[in-house]
Amino acid sequence: MDYQQILCEQDGPVMVITLNRPDKLNAFTGVMGMEIADAFQRADADDSVRAVVMTGAGRAFCAGADVSAGAKSFDTTDPHGAGNFGQRLANGGRASGVSFVHAIFNCRKPSIAAINGGCVGVGATMTLPMDVRICSSNAKIGFIFARRGLVPEAGSAWFLPQIVGLPQALRWSITGATFGAEEALRGGLVAEVTAPEDLLARAKAIAIEMTAESSPVSVALTRQLLWRYAAQPDPFHLLSIDGPMSMERGAHADVREGVQAFLDKRKPAFPGKVSRDMPSQYPWWEQGEP
Repeated sequence: MDYQQILCEQDGPVMVITLNRPDKLNAFTGVMGMEIADAFQRADADDSVRAVVMTGAGRAFCAGADVSAGAKSFDTTDPHGAGNFGQRLANGGRASGVSFVHAIFNCRKPSIAAINGGCVGVGATMTLPMDVRICSSNAKIGFIFARRGLVPEAGSAWFLPQIVGLPQALRWSITGATFGAEEALRGGLVAEVTAPEDLLARAKAIAIEMTAESSPVSVALTRQLLWRYAAQPDPFHLLSIDGPMSMERGAHADVREGVQAFLDKRKPAFPGKVSRDMPSQYPWWEQGEP
């Protein structure tokens, strides 16, 4: 796919996705959503990519949906509104392609949002399926849907309480207020606040820290286990998955290498590839499991 509204480049093991409509404060469109989904699917399929970082070009991360059509910007009977919602129009909420939420959530590589400025509406919710969020000191974030007569979208009514807890999610979502970097840090939405000029380098450093000495297959499985089971009412179904998975993994060359590297006091060189070495239980949720 030739991207029109994002940039996508690889810096060593890190894929960097940049929302690229700086003259529109990177306002979201259906085209942008499809391009984000495609980029995450590319990262998922490419064994040379270990992590994904997303940021915005210019002074904003993403100013929410493109409202340049005025009051009808969210009306899907209008061409502009239909373009804003893009993939979400067909098939019960998404088109035949994979939505950006699905692509980010299902990606087998960890992802980091580097929030460089304004980040509201869908701009904020697109960061929630990512594993880490950091922001610059001049970031402004808002789940502004109630102030536009809308409801939280892109799965954010599930993601946001998972990340910050229900009381904080309710306050931010019901008021629809915009808040700054320090409040985002106190509330648990972001892990770090950096100087603007340090943001992207820090996001890449976190990506390396998360993956440099970890098995790619283990990372892929770990993020799915944590995301998919954190909200379950008890651990018993998880036990039926992680037990057999651990035994199957225990016979894999990755585990032998991990143990030997520990004994040798050296960094491991895991041979396993996400593209070929996922265990037989994966993806367990496509076999009728939660």
